[in-house]
Amino acid sequence: MAPLLRHAAVFLGIVLAVPVILFAQPLEQKAGSCCPNIEEAKIKYLADNQYNEFIDFLNNFKDKDKAAQLCLDYYKADTRYAQLKYLEDKQSWDDYFANGNTYRDQLLENAQKVISQADSANCLKVKSRLLVWQFHHGQQDAFTQQALDDLVADVQVYAKGAAQLDLIKEVADNLLAYEEKSKAREVYKLYVNGLVTKNMAPEQLKNAAAGFYKQGNVELAQSVYDIYIEEISKVFAADKLTGELFEIASLFVYKPQGDGLASDSQSHKPVGLYDMAYAEKIYARIESLGQQDAFNQDTIYLRALNLEKNKDYKDAQKFYIQLTQAYPDTKYFDEATYKIAMINAYALADITEARKYFELLSAKTVLSPQVISSFYQLGLLAQWQGDLVKASGYYDLLLKNAQDKYVLTVAAARERMKEIQENKPLSYNLKTFLDLSLNKDSALAEMNKAELRASSYILAKNQSNTVSSVVNMPQSGCNQVELQYLWSGDLGGVIPGVTEGSFQGAYSDSGTKEINIVIISPAGTVDRSFAMVDVY
Repeated sequence: MAPLLRHAAVFLGIVLAVPVILFAQPLEQKAGSCCPNIEEAKIKYLADNQYNEFIDFLNNFKDKDKAAQLCLDYYKADTRYAQLKYLEDKQSWDDYFANGNTYRDQLLENAQKVISQADSANCLKVKSRLLVWQFHHGQQDAFTQQALDDLVADVQVYAKGAAQLDLIKEVADNLLAYEEKSKAREVYKLYVNGLVTKNMAPEQLKNAAAGFYKQGNVELAQSVYDIYIEEISKVFAADKLTGELFEIASLFVYKPQGDGLASDSQSHKPVGLYDMAYAEKIYARIESLGQQDAFNQDTIYLRALNLEKNKDYKDAQKFYIQLTQAYPDTKYFDEATYKIAMINAYALADITEARKYFELLSAKTVLSPQVISSFYQLGLLAQWQGDLVKASGYYDLLLKNAQDKYVLTVAAARERMKEIQENKPLSYNLKTFLDLSLNKDSALAEMNKAELRASSYILAKNQSNTVSSVVNMPQSGCNQVELQYLWSGDLGGVIPGVTEGSFQGAYSDSGTKEINIVIISPAGTVDRSFAMVDVY
């Protein structure tokens, strides 16, 4: 009977005739499915949410061979899993609470039959392991971790045989979707090794990696690129290998995602996916080849920017210094110099070095956003140290040079001058941040309990940007700790409240903007953090 007539028979209710016809064809694994014939029937039944009807359909098969029985058991488990998900999504609680335990028992019982009876080369064993882990993960029960370990172990064994690579990738995709990134990378590695055993040429590997990157699968793209790099390292000369590595690194350095900027030409920055740690890994590989001279001003800047946005401030500063020393006329000079100063001040608590670089910028005759901001930072450092005359002088220079530009920076300078004129202390939030940041003896110098995350660190003018605080604190039982958030710095024209752990702002003028926070719990200060965003 033709497939179309067979499907018609299912829906006409000729259930008893269908099993004979379905299993007239072998149930061994075929391309794209472990049990293609049952998969066809499943699609038809579940399209109309006929879960119990499909279970009845599967139960009509008796005394079949082992391959058929494994297929039937797996699909019984799979159907109950899908049915439970459907009932939850539709909030069909009558059926869910009346029969949910039965469905769960049948799911685990049938999946366990497959796991215990299928050999390691059978795709159904892997699919059953995946199903069991997904079930326990959804239940958030005590068996989740063991189910995950069992899944990865069986996939590793499965991959050693004539495995279906698509199934290995399916497992990795699911692990990634459930935020199990390290396990996903392990399984993606198995998938990539499978591609290599097919004797794919390096160019084919590169194209495969680029394809996964375009699909948004960064982890899989990286796994394939790792293999590609190892392959070309055996045959490429150092200069050619270096060129390939730079090309790969450029894909993963920090860049805004999606359509956050009006256009690439407007921002002069690439837009797309990134993985800052992976990009630095590739840059370090280039260095290990003894190819430091291969870095030009653009690649040094990208590396420094990438490290900075990854909050690796010490290394970022090292490369910003390298950039300004090797290329004193670089277009990145003002931005790099300003960031060197900011890192010295607020990451390293070195006021002397910070002031040196701020003064280098303030002496320039060609004004840039970073020059204007340097006047403010010099005034702020002097004000914090109690030299109010010097602080007023820097604020006056800022107002004189800014004229009608840099509205937010001018507003901040006017606020500081008002404090001086009225003999008032620095704004409480700002002073608290400065006290913790500029005191070298501070126990909070490492900034390891709190982090600021921005929806984008590279912005267009007037682009809305969300900044959120992330706090890593030990568990405190059932009670949720009440935190206070002391925001300061360039906040995009907003004033977040003390109970707000995030805010949304926008900047009307260009330049490097710093965002500061101090987080306080009832037990005392938790941590402080700062981040820089760049507006073009």
